[in-house]
Amino acid sequence: MNTKHQVSITFPDQSVRCFDAPVSVMNISESISSGFARKTLAGKVNGRILDTSDLISENTSIHLITSDDDEGLNIIRKSTAHLLGRAVKQLFPEAKIVLAEAHEHGFYCDISYSRSFTEEDRNAIEERMKALASEKYDVVKQIRAQEDALTLFKERNEDFKVDFIDGLSDAESITLSVHEEYVDFSEGVQVPNSRFLSHFKLTKNSGVYLDGDANAEQLQRISGTAWESKKSLKVHLTMIEEAEKRDHRRLGKALGLFHFSEDAPGSVFWHAKGWVLFKELLNYMRRRIENEDYEEVNTPDLMDQSLWETSGHWQNYRDHMFSTETADQRNLVFKPMSCPGSVLLYGSGLKSYRDLPIRMAEFGKVHRFEPSGSLHGLLRVRHFTQDDAHIYCTQAQLQQECENVIQLVLGIYRDFGFEDVAIKLSTRPEKRLGDDATWDFLESSLIQSLKKLVLPYEINEGEGAFYGPKLEFTLRDSIGRDWQCGTLQVDMNLPERFDLSYTDDQGTRQPPVMLHRALFGSLERFIGILIEHYAGKFPAWLSPTQVAILSISQKSNAYAETLHKTLKKAGLRLALDNSPEKIGYKIRHSTLQKVPFMIVVGDKESDKQTVNIRLLNGETLGEFSVDDALRLLQEKVTAPDLL
Repeated sequence: MNTKHQVSITFPDQSVRCFDAPVSVMNISESISSGFARKTLAGKVNGRILDTSDLISENTSIHLITSDDDEGLNIIRKSTAHLLGRAVKQLFPEAKIVLAEAHEHGFYCDISYSRSFTEEDRNAIEERMKALASEKYDVVKQIRAQEDALTLFKERNEDFKVDFIDGLSDAESITLSVHEEYVDFSEGVQVPNSRFLSHFKLTKNSGVYLDGDANAEQLQRISGTAWESKKSLKVHLTMIEEAEKRDHRRLGKALGLFHFSEDAPGSVFWHAKGWVLFKELLNYMRRRIENEDYEEVNTPDLMDQSLWETSGHWQNYRDHMFSTETADQRNLVFKPMSCPGSVLLYGSGLKSYRDLPIRMAEFGKVHRFEPSGSLHGLLRVRHFTQDDAHIYCTQAQLQQECENVIQLVLGIYRDFGFEDVAIKLSTRPEKRLGDDATWDFLESSLIQSLKKLVLPYEINEGEGAFYGPKLEFTLRDSIGRDWQCGTLQVDMNLPERFDLSYTDDQGTRQPPVMLHRALFGSLERFIGILIEHYAGKFPAWLSPTQVAILSISQKSNAYAETLHKTLKKAGLRLALDNSPEKIGYKIRHSTLQKVPFMIVVGDKESDKQTVNIRLLNGETLGEFSVDDALRLLQEKVTAPDLL
């Protein structure tokens, strides 16, 4: 007697449905309702995301993915990149699509073409994409043998795809995504139908080098954003518009904070106002770490290559390192991070368990080679300052030290107005130092610290440093963007490689555990984030100019100058405008410079020896005696950690 094999599918609500094998993801969705099937993009089974056409033949649990899921949005964006490729090929048949990819919030295509695409070209491409999406055609997955795929792309003169396949070794098959006449590689899952691809916007054209190599062909990159609904797209485009207004490069120039030059690519020229801001951050961090019993140290910028070979950086990081050979034939490396220098400091004398924990902080200048195409204002530079620190402790002290760092970093972010902070735990990568037992201990210490502090976290599987797992702290700014800033890494491998030790209470040498932590991360990048977070309107304690004294007429200049001397002596950062310009112009200029307080001085104030204080938003606080005004202003410009 023939019996059909039954496949049992369990849903997130623990309900179960049985099917005759095999059953596709779409069949499963259709068994719920035709309406739900129309929303379904994919299915997640045992951590794997399956196409709607993929078949399931074993009992399993499934989560059906719709556009409301993060995975669904990523699928939409990847497929929209292919839609972009199709539109480009229709309008510009000689163009070659090198890469079509999704990323957070959007997608892009890298294209080889004989000329640069214009804004008019981009608009035409977008209109063609809309027309194609409205056709509601099915997107088909094909699996082809490597040779068949190679022949296909040769026939289509897609040289870059041919080169990619030629570079593969022993690939049994290649998965393709077919948008009617357009064919591209399919890494992951595609939408089942183009009706999911209606809510997008092409945002910019740019140039990129093939494989990031400045000596290779320069490609055209067309970027865009895609969402699951018209409403979500509109919200994101509004955020982009606001982000453009807040661009730290534009505001940095307007406020006279810094500039960049091709004479020193990827390095910041700090102007006087910008350097005031930089120093205020340094002073703030110095106070915070002094209260946490850190000792500040400093290590050389240039150290011998052998040091970096011992640490493992030379083998794992050399493409990002600057080095130079000296006249005495020594190869010296500009430090890309401060860890090995800190290790040499620790190893410079004998240590006892009574000395631990040792917390060494360094505001170290570091140098990392970033491709010129990836440089981006203060956010991506080659020469920057890390608020780095290394803590050496016993295994028994490790969890408490982790808790201390986590509490410190969250407290610091609160002082800058970042209340929404996501924590991610990056676990052991495939390429790593040390044994599994060591990684088990280090990962467990981080997890237990987070649990003790009752903090939620996500896991980034396999994204840890090569020497240890890490926590990453991601800030959400005032317009909803996320910025990964601080890190905490725990490490028992570098101490072992450098033979570091301390003497325990039995007189036995033991290796310390090493914590690597940065709170701002890069000071340059953090300042860029702050500029955009505050839209240039810094809190008074950070503002390069805290108070502008503005005289109404030449008669009140003498009083304005006296006020300037008095307030400057009290430690306020001031600007004095006693020029013959009209007061309206002076107020406007100070407003454009984002000065938080303005003191307008006229004949009345001069006669009464008083001041009127005006805020940046136009509100007036009223008339004060000089002493009362000084007390008020000093209170307003006090850093949050000193309140």
